[in-house]
Formats: sequence, C-alpha cells, structure tokens
Amino acid sequence: MDKTEKNIGWFVIIMTVLIMLWGTVDLKQRQTVTLHVGVYAGSYWDSPNGDCYRILDRVIERFESEHEGVKVEYVSGIGSQDYSEWLTEQILLAKEPDVYFVLPDDFDLLATSGALAPLDSMIREDASFDTEAYYEPCLSAGKRGGIQYALPQESVPTIMIVNKTLLASAGIPMPSADWTWEDCLSICRKVTETIPGAYSVYDYSWPTALYANDAALFSERGDYCNLTDSNIREAIRYVQKLEELNDGHIVTSRDFDLGNVVFRPFLYSEYRMYQPFPWRVKKYTNFEWDGLPMPAGPKGDNVSLLRTMLMGMSARTNHPQLSWEFMKLLCYDEEIQQDLYTYSRGISPLTAVAEDSNIVSLLQEDIPGTTEFNADVIRRIMTSAVEMYRFPGCERALMMAENGVREEADSDSSRGDGLLSLQREINEYLSKTK
Repeated sequence: MDKTEKNIGWFVIIMTVLIMLWGTVDLKQRQTVTLHVGVYAGSYWDSPNGDCYRILDRVIERFESEHEGVKVEYVSGIGSQDYSEWLTEQILLAKEPDVYFVLPDDFDLLATSGALAPLDSMIREDASFDTEAYYEPCLSAGKRGGIQYALPQESVPTIMIVNKTLLASAGIPMPSADWTWEDCLSICRKVTETIPGAYSVYDYSWPTALYANDAALFSERGDYCNLTDSNIREAIRYVQKLEELNDGHIVTSRDFDLGNVVFRPFLYSEYRMYQPFPWRVKKYTNFEWDGLPMPAGPKGDNVSLLRTMLMGMSARTNHPQLSWEFMKLLCYDEEIQQDLYTYSRGISPLTAVAEDSNIVSLLQEDIPGTTEFNADVIRRIMTSAVEMYRFPGCERALMMAENGVREEADSDSSRGDGLLSLQREINEYLSKTK
C-alpha cells in the first residue's frame, strides 16, 4: 500500500469515527427533554426572601438526578407583582411553561379559561399520591367545579395578633385558642377603660369577621350577594361595637406600631417575619405580642381566611407525566416541604409536615415567648380556614359592600332597608360581570 492509499484509509477511519460521535451526540440531544417552570422572584407574602429560588433549585437538582435525560429550566428575575402579566403573555403566545406557580388571585381565571390541565386522572392513577395528606382547605384552593386543577405548595392563614403588654397592664391573661367574639369585646372594653390612649382593634373589618360567624357575603360563583343575612348583620354590628370603644378615633397602623392597639389581624407570614430578631426590634420595640386563631362568632368557629400558593400544569404541555412528577416533588414530598420553614414564611399544606414536632419546636424557638402556636393550634387554624372570594368583579363588589355599610352606619336611616337596597345594587353589578 502506497502512502496515498494509507492517507485515504486514515481519512476514512477518522471520518467514520467523527460521524459516529456526531450521531451519538445528536441522539443524546434528541433524547434530552427540557421541562420549563414558571416562577416569580421574591415573596408573594410581602416578607423579604433573599433565597427565593433555594427550594426550587433543590427540587430541580433532585429531579434531574432522578430523571436521566431531563433538564429543568426557569426564567429568573420576574417579580411577584409582574408575574401574572408575564404568565398571561406567555399563554397568549402559546409559550407558557410546562408547570408554573399559580398566584391565589389568578387561579379562577386560569382554571376556567382552560389554561390549566385537570389533574384528577393523574391523581387517581398514582398509587403513591394521597389527597388525604393535605389539609382539606389547602387542597380545595386548587379545585373548581369539582375538578382538581392545581396542587397546594404553601399556605398563609390570617391570625389575630395580641398586644400582650396591654393585656398585662390591664391584668388580663392571654386568651385561649378557642376564644370568642365576646371574649375579644370584653378584653377590648377593659383595656380601653383602664389604659388611656389604648384602642381596641386595627384593620379588623366585618368582612373578615363574618367568616367566623358561619356567613358568606357572596355565593360561591360570585353571582349573588347576601348582605342581609342575619349572621352578616351580626358581624357588622359586632365590629361596630369594637370601633365604638375608640371614641371616634380613627385607628391607624402607626397606633398599632406604637403599641397602643389590643388586636390586629395579621398574615401568618408577617407574624413569622416580625417576631424573630432583628426584624422584631426594627418593627415593634415597645410591646410584646403573640398570635391566636381568629375569635369565633356565636354562630361559627375560629375560622381564618386562607391564601394558598398553587402549582399547576399547562393544558398544552408535551410532557404531562414529567410535569406531574415535578409538581408532586415540590408540593407533596415531605422533605422538600420542610424547607418552607427555613426559606419561606408560610405553612406547609401537608399535615404531617405542618404538625411535625421538630418543625413546631423550630417555630417556637424562632418566635420567642410564644406558647400558642403548637400543633393543636396549627391544626385548628388550617382545618377550619376558608378561601378568600375569587371571582370576576370580587374586589369591586366587596368595596361597594364596605362603603355602603359605612355610609349606612353614618346615617340615621333604617339599617334593614338600607342594606336591602345596597344588596340589590351589588347584585345588579354582579349580573353585569357574568
């Protein structure tokens, strides 16, 4: 074989190897699946979060290690205030992520518009998944029309903050977790009568109170307002009694910050945010405070409003099974859910995690002086909580109700006739939003 033939032979061998390598690389590229996740930056609960991607990154690392050939990607830097607009734009362009976080205010629109894939069949077919592991109100937050469209990832209830310093000054013990409207009113009356410059409540409105009196201002579909219901009337009058103790003073957040207010509803995330050092010192330095479930009305229970962050699957995803497995890891895995207590401010929707003795101990260490937030109290809050209204026109209808009730209270007209007229006006508005 001459030199030319040898060179040709080597060239053929080299080209063959290169073709084989290229084919292998190309095959691997074609076999790699990319799963896209929609996520917002920061905290939806308005509490600082410097590690907003920490939990998600851990889930991605574990998911990719357990699913060979799968790569998970997300776009970072989308603030929670811009996330809804960004997601809507992606859906309109048919470029939405395979799975994405669903903000509480966005769920109804996404579910009813067909953007979210129903999950019921996957839930039924997955023997490793049990819906009973969740608090029922948390799971129901991702359900519409009897269909499960999203899984709960994190929940934040509303609790009542108690100014322990004012109570101690008036010689009043801390209320129990099953306290009532009457207990709250009695405490406020005694404090305002005993301590000059002390006020009863701040930001505790009758729409918040009525949930604890087994009342609903609107129908589930948001097509009817029931303002004249006797339980709602009772809530309106009750909050008015609390406000009358302030002798005409309009209580502000500054009054609370200075330690001059007995009670204030708080998001649980704010409670956790401002209890530990140094945030507690920066925000509230003049008084000791703790949290309780909301007081129970005479017709109801210690019911709190609940906000739940959800995760849903795009109805157009090309990878439904992988998307389901990713959602399940983030929202159902107990080890991952425990990270909420380190890197976020909410409560896990999983009962086994939220009531875990180690988790509760960590919470109590993080919140000095608290004895109230034990597993029993967490269970009480989370099992009885209810969702906020989420239907088209909800905010406007609620504002109409609050403004109308306030105007009615300022006038000397018959309350029953005024509320009935206001109810008709709101129902007329609701009918136009459908």
